[in-house]
Amino acid sequence: MRYAIIFALQAEEDLLALRANERREVLDAIEQHLRYEPEKVSKSRIKRLDAMEWPQYRLRIGEIRAFYDVIYAADQGIVEVIAIRKKTSAMQWLAAFGRKTE
Repeated sequence: MRYAIIFALQAEEDLLALRANERREVLDAIEQHLRYEPEKVSKSRIKRLDAMEWPQYRLRIGEIRAFYDVIYAADQGIVEVIAIRKKTSAMQWLAAFGRKTE
């Protein structure tokens, strides 16, 4: 199945804050890894976030982390990219804005 990819306003702002070469790397990785198998967990690239209701997943792109959710509506899957952060600030963002499961 081909997933639609949408960017939250925060993710768009985060993307624009990156240098051009980093932005291209992030967009290429999102297309490559999230377009067809966004839930395929791997040891080094995609991680399902344990005990997190929101966001559900993290994609590692070098020193950058993209947080996203997978949503199913009717017969289509949607990947919503929520935030894109440098590795150094990713955990702080997750602690401040992520929602843990109860």
